Amino acid sequence: MSDTTSIKHPLPLTTGDFTEAGEPFALFSEWFAEAIKGEPNDPNAMALATADADGLPDVRMVLMKGFDGDGFVFYSHVASQKGRELAANPNAALLFHWKSLRRQVRVRGAVTPVTDAEADAYFATRPKQAQLGAWASKQSEPLESRFAFEQAIAVQAARHLVGEVPRPKGWSGWRITPLKFEFWHDRPFRLHDRIEFRRDATGAPWSKVRLYP
Repeated sequence: MSDTTSIKHPLPLTTGDFTEAGEPFALFSEWFAEAIKGEPNDPNAMALATADADGLPDVRMVLMKGFDGDGFVFYSHVASQKGRELAANPNAALLFHWKSLRRQVRVRGAVTPVTDAEADAYFATRPKQAQLGAWASKQSEPLESRFAFEQAIAVQAARHLVGEVPRPKGWSGWRITPLKFEFWHDRPFRLHDRIEFRRDATGAPWSKVRLYP
C-alpha cells in the first residue's frame, strides 16, 4: 500500500485541547501532521466503506492522496468494485486509525469524481512501475495467475519504453465531501473522548457535540 507521493493538506493547524476545536478540517490537519510524525506505516491509509446494489457494505483500505476544505481525495479505477458502487451510490464513509497515537477519525459524506486535470496531475507523480501497473491491471476482475499479471506489466513496459506514461482511460479519483466527522481519542479505562461535527449541507455551518464513549 505504501506510496512515496507527498500528501497535499494546505490547512491551518489548531492548538490546544482538541475537544475545544470549532472546525473539523483544521483539527484533522493537526492530527494528520502528528500521524505523519508518529505513525510508522502509511499514516494516510484509510478504510473506505461503500455499499452494493443490495445495500451490502464493502470496506477496503485505500490511500488518501490529498485533502483540503473541499474533502478527501483517493484514486483507483472506475471499473473496480469500489468505482462501480460509487457510481450507483455516490456516498461513502472513511475511517483513519492511527494506532500508535491511539486516535481515529470517522468521516461520512457524498462522493464526486475529481476532474481530469486533477487525475492527470496525480498520475504523473506516481512511480513509473505503478503507472505501468495501472495500465496492466483489470482491477477487481478474476486473474488466472500472478505470472499473467507480470506478463501484462511487461507488455505495458514495452509499449511505454520511452517518454511519459499517460493516464489510462478509466483510472481516476474521487473526493468525499464530509457532512459528518467524529474524532476519537483513547483514554484510560475506556473513558474515551469522542467529538462529533455535523452539518446539513456542504457550506453550511458545523455543529459540534461530545458523545459518550
